[in-house]
Amino acid sequence: MKINVERGAFLKALSHVQSVVERRNTIPILSNVMLEAAKGSLKLTATDLDIEIVEALPADILRNGFATAPAHMLYDIVRKLPDGAQVQVELLTSEGGRLAVSAGSSHFELACLPKDDFPQMAAGALPHRFRLASDDLKRIIDKTRFAISTEETRYYLNGIYIHAAKDAKPATMRAVATDGHRLARYELELPAGAEQIPGVIVPRKTVAELRKLLDDAEGAIDISLSDTKIQFGFNGVELTSKLIDGNFPPYERVIPSGNDKSLGLDAKEFSQSVDRVSTISADKTRAVKLNIAKDKVTLSVVNPESGTATEDVGATYRATAMEIGFNARYLLDITGQIEGKEVRFLLSDAGSPAIIEDAEDPRTLYVLMPLRV
Repeated sequence: MKINVERGAFLKALSHVQSVVERRNTIPILSNVMLEAAKGSLKLTATDLDIEIVEALPADILRNGFATAPAHMLYDIVRKLPDGAQVQVELLTSEGGRLAVSAGSSHFELACLPKDDFPQMAAGALPHRFRLASDDLKRIIDKTRFAISTEETRYYLNGIYIHAAKDAKPATMRAVATDGHRLARYELELPAGAEQIPGVIVPRKTVAELRKLLDDAEGAIDISLSDTKIQFGFNGVELTSKLIDGNFPPYERVIPSGNDKSLGLDAKEFSQSVDRVSTISADKTRAVKLNIAKDKVTLSVVNPESGTATEDVGATYRATAMEIGFNARYLLDITGQIEGKEVRFLLSDAGSPAIIEDAEDPRTLYVLMPLRV
């Protein structure tokens, strides 16, 4: 294998694929990226056995072939080469499988592993195919991923649950994440071809890697899935991932239906107030109390070790006065996703979950469990 490739394009592709590779591996070949040179393009592949990413980029192919090289080291080398450099990559078979990387007066040789050891992740049949605008897919991720559980024992909550909600009029695609303390739901119109998709749970790491890739994506994203795998394709990139094998809980039961007390707040002002008063809260509970009266909310935090904090915020509220407590970090996570001017709380009582909405975006809905304060 021998190729010439422009440093900028090579670096961008390497940054995408090396991100999947774990820093520590018990299987040495999983630390490597596979390079395949053929038909005027260089194809890079990396996998952790659960996710596989393949990216193709144009290159001047002087000799077809394959090689594997340490992913993070190759990325660091190319990252430190001068802007605009032409990078020559050559497999030196005569020296027992070493990869030579050269640009200008810089020359590196990296130890390779046999390409036959590199695992191929078979996608299998992916019968359901549809397209989503890249901006829609970004919003699905951004509006929900903060609520993904990190508790490994509840593995079925360690991802975003995506399914077709045919009971809605019109039918929608819903994305839901919850960690048992808060729930985030985002929905959009059901894309053509997604009518029969099974409910699938996309793992947390896949969500994170996909979101990084979407920063460079434009136009539509091709999505294919089965009961066990999902694949995203765009701009010469293909990300394939296993899905979480488990049943997502019936989240509809968590969304209260009788919350009749409506509280309207300026989203940005409220978020900043929560951030200020929570400065003195204890790390474990991060509890902030909302004392809600007519057209006013008093936020307060009491920390026996460091003191107290209070702040008044203007509001729109006509129901009976009440006090309710929430985890400040959870409030900030949710209000950080409110794009409109007003955030709306639908409340029942101090011990019941609250619904939080973006007053200007009916597609988003959040549920937050209260704390005793």
